Amino acid sequence: MVKAGVLDPTLNVDTRLFIDPLLLAKSRHPEIAKGARRTYEQHFTNVIKFLSRTTGPNDVAWRSAQRLLSFPEIKWSCLGYGAESVSGSGSGAHMTGHFIETAKQIVSLGVEDPDLFVAMALFEEGVGPDRISDMTTNVILGDLLKFNNRVLAELGVAGKPMQISLRNGKTFEATLPANPHLSQGEPVILVPADALRDLPVVTDWSGVADAASKNEQLRSRVNDQIAALWEVRSRKDKDKLRRWALNGRDEFETFLEMIKGADPQPYDLSGDPLGEVFWRRLATTLADQAPMTIEKPPTLDYAGVVSVVEQIIKQFQFLIEDRRFSEELYHAGAPRPEKAAQRLFFAVAHAYCKANNLDLTPEADTGNGPVDFKVSQGYAGRVLVEIKLSRNGKLVSGYTKQLETYKTAEEALHGYYVVVDVGQMGKKDARLLQIKNEAAERGEQVSPIVFVDGTRRASASKL
Repeated sequence: MVKAGVLDPTLNVDTRLFIDPLLLAKSRHPEIAKGARRTYEQHFTNVIKFLSRTTGPNDVAWRSAQRLLSFPEIKWSCLGYGAESVSGSGSGAHMTGHFIETAKQIVSLGVEDPDLFVAMALFEEGVGPDRISDMTTNVILGDLLKFNNRVLAELGVAGKPMQISLRNGKTFEATLPANPHLSQGEPVILVPADALRDLPVVTDWSGVADAASKNEQLRSRVNDQIAALWEVRSRKDKDKLRRWALNGRDEFETFLEMIKGADPQPYDLSGDPLGEVFWRRLATTLADQAPMTIEKPPTLDYAGVVSVVEQIIKQFQFLIEDRRFSEELYHAGAPRPEKAAQRLFFAVAHAYCKANNLDLTPEADTGNGPVDFKVSQGYAGRVLVEIKLSRNGKLVSGYTKQLETYKTAEEALHGYYVVVDVGQMGKKDARLLQIKNEAAERGEQVSPIVFVDGTRRASASKL
C-alpha cells in the first residue's frame, strides 16, 4: 500500500486524516492531479454561476446552488472523526443554508475562484475538517473510483461489482472490495496518501498566517490596519478574519492567496507523527514479537474480565518500561499526542486477546476517550481503561471526574486509570494518590491508578 501511494485503511475505525482539496493538484496519481482537480474546479465553477444569477433564497438558481452544495457523508473511505466506527454525520441541507448566503456574498464581490468554498472554512461555523473532506470526496467520487480501479488491480485486491448510491441522488458503479464490518457488503474506497492531511490547511489559520507573513509580496498588500491578522492564532478570532475577507474583492483574493501560499504538505504516513496508523502494525505483529500467555479465567464474568484486563495492563507496562516500546510514544524526540498512547494500549489488548483466543473485545474510542472492554455476549463485566499522559493539564480532574463519568455512562463496574509518564509530571502523581487514598478512607469506591514510566530508554548498546 505504501509503495502504491495508498492509505491502508482500518476497516472498523476511522483514521483521523482528511482529503485536502488544495493537495489534489500535487498528487502523483493522474486520476487525482488531473481528473479530480478538474472535476473539483468545474463543480464549484457551476455553483458560482448559479449564485451569480440568484436574486434571493428559493429561486431556481438558489436551489440549484443549494443542491450542488449538499454533501452526504461517505463512510466508505474510513476517514474522519467516527471514532468507534466508520460512520460520521456528513453535511446535508442543514449545513448549506448559512453557508450559501456567505458564498453568495463572496460571489457578489466578483470573486470567481472555485477555491473560495474551501477558504470559507476559516471563518464559517460548522465547517471543519470532516465537512471539507466530505465535500471534496463527494465532488471527486467518480475520479476516486477510477483511481481505485487502477490501484486495486496493481495491488491484486479482488472486488465485486457494486452500485453506490448517495443520499443526494447520485449513483456510481464500480468493482470494489467489501468491508466486512459494514452491513450488506458495503464497499471500501481507497484514497491517495498524498492528498491526505491530519487537518486541511484551511482549518488552521496560524499556519496560513505564518506562511503568509514570510511572503514579502503578500505583506505589502496587507495594510497596517490588518497587520493584527498575523497574530490571530485560532478560530476564536474568526469574526475579525471574516470582516476583513468579506470587505471587498481585493481583500478576499488576497485572503485566498494567503491560504494557497501556506503550501500544505500531505501527512507523513511513514513517520506518523500523530500516531494515526502505527498501532495497527503493532496489533498484527505484537503477539509474535513478545508472546504472552494470559491465564484464562473459568468464566468471563465481572471478575474474569477484571483479571484479564489487569494482566494486559501489566504487559503494557512491561513492554514500555522493559522492552523499549516507549519509543512508540515519541516522534522526532517529542511525545506523540495522548491518543497515540491510547491506541498503543488498544493494540496490546487486541493482540493478546486474539492470540489467547479470548472472547473479550477491546473497543477503542481512538480519540480522547477510554479503551472499553466488554464480554461479547452482553454488558455484564464491562471494564474501562483510561489512558492519560503525564503532560496532560487535566490529569487530576480526569481521574476525579472524567473516568467516573465514563463508568456511569457505559454502565461499567470497574475502571483503571493508567498514567504514562512522558515528562511534565510535576506533583500530579502525588495529588492523584492523595485523592485516591482520601476517597478510600471515606469508604468510597475508587478506581486503581497505574503509573507507567514512558520516558525514553537508551538502547542496550549504549548502556
